[in-house]
Amino acid sequence: MCTGKCARCIAFSLYPFVLLSIICNIVLFFPGWDVKYVKERHITEEVKYMGGLIGGGIMALIPALYFSFTGEEGCCGNRFGMFLSIIFAAVGVTGAVYSFVVAVLGVGNGPLCLYSGNWTTPFKHSNVSYLSDSMLWTQCKEPAKVVQFNTGLFFTLAAASLVQGLLCVAQMINGLVGCLFGLCTNKEEP
Repeated sequence: MCTGKCARCIAFSLYPFVLLSIICNIVLFFPGWDVKYVKERHITEEVKYMGGLIGGGIMALIPALYFSFTGEEGCCGNRFGMFLSIIFAAVGVTGAVYSFVVAVLGVGNGPLCLYSGNWTTPFKHSNVSYLSDSMLWTQCKEPAKVVQFNTGLFFTLAAASLVQGLLCVAQMINGLVGCLFGLCTNKEEP
């Protein structure tokens, strides 16, 4: 496969994961599918870091858009364009790492919930892994099923960011090959 076509393939593979990251981050602002927690500022801290919106969203979308143009003839379809794709891919990797770290922190610290009459993050400093003990989940009274809600979405963000990171690393390798050896073009000789 030509390096230009490979860049376009990577770009189109990134788009669904960018969309998934953005959607997951936005949905995380509405635990229990209710806007009252946003209004009352009872949102898990890691949601406010917007790893899915900034890292997995914007920082992965910009390289994906550039990769789309790298595969075409013209301004980006040359060795310099492939060199720039390496830099853009590094931005994508940085965004994916940021999204992954925020997602892992979100899972590790657990959700903000109404626990024993106080809004707190009850699993943050617990020695017991709350993920394996579903009986602990019921101690979070509000929002309803917030542990499952946050855990599912943060795990989805982590998985999406891993795929984004791998795709951007693949583009870094592809960009290096394109930079060193050029794009393969099928120009017909007259």
